[in-house]
Amino acid sequence: MGSLSIWHWLIVLVIVMMVFGTKKLKNIGSDLGSAVKGFKEGMREGEGPGASAPADKQIAAQAPEAAARKDAIDVEAKEKS
Repeated sequence: MGSLSIWHWLIVLVIVMMVFGTKKLKNIGSDLGSAVKGFKEGMREGEGPGASAPADKQIAAQAPEAAARKDAIDVEAKEKS
């Protein structure tokens, strides 16, 4: 009773096709493919030479004395609102 055989998966596939229809499944597949493609393109844009500096470098540029001290506590973050 462990894993499912190929026949179980074929039956599940037939039921899914009957419920959703092949046209909806095709649309879902193409939408998912375009979303993955867009995600990969976005990741490539971030790696280019014009990419922004990492967060640690941005913090160090804004407040060098706070970045130098690792034990510093941000008082505003500790206040209760």
